Amino acid sequence: MSEAPSIFHVDRLDLSLVPKAWAFADERRSEIDAFFLALRRKKPAIWNGRVLLMHRHSVTGGIFRGEYLETDYASFAAWCHWDRPPAKVHDCFSAAAILTADNAFLLGVMGQSTFNSGKIYFPCGTPDTDDVVGDTVDLEKSVGRELSEETGLDITEFVAEPGWTTVVDGSLIVQIKVLRAKEHASVLRERILKHLASEQNPELGDIHIVRTRADFAPAMPRFATAFLVSRLGKK
Repeated sequence: MSEAPSIFHVDRLDLSLVPKAWAFADERRSEIDAFFLALRRKKPAIWNGRVLLMHRHSVTGGIFRGEYLETDYASFAAWCHWDRPPAKVHDCFSAAAILTADNAFLLGVMGQSTFNSGKIYFPCGTPDTDDVVGDTVDLEKSVGRELSEETGLDITEFVAEPGWTTVVDGSLIVQIKVLRAKEHASVLRERILKHLASEQNPELGDIHIVRTRADFAPAMPRFATAFLVSRLGKK
């Protein structure tokens, strides 16, 4: 059994794009190309865009600092599919944890056309070149974009808790932004489902409501359950 995830609060993020070659992508290029070709046959909606992976990070004085490299989605997807072998990178991304007025959290069930179909976690996504402003990687921008794309909700309608909850689970580093809503879970879920019904190819297939640990599901990754345990306590 691998070590349990670590969870801590940071006041702010200081992230930048510092380009460098990713040896994993170069050394296993032919395997990656074959893997992605097979993946596209099964899930043709998947696009081989450019994504960012973290190659250096530190935490001092409440500030999480990190440097990203740029690579292709095919290499990233292959690395994930092959159980993230040691490759001198971390998958560091932001996630939106919606906390409703009746003290529930909303998680998305990934749609069948996505790479992680069936998995249940917060609206999130690997940062890409759209999240780079100058040489800064803006995870505030990324979390708002992912929230809008996946749920149709605008981040400005929520009250964001200060700072971030950082969850480190092996090669994963998840920067979770807690967003407090004015509406109850059932109301927000219906709003999101209405949005999903209007989409031709929605990223989410459903919304899963978590009020207590009894609502946990096997399809929830460890970073999500670890965060929820830290917030729900013994409920």
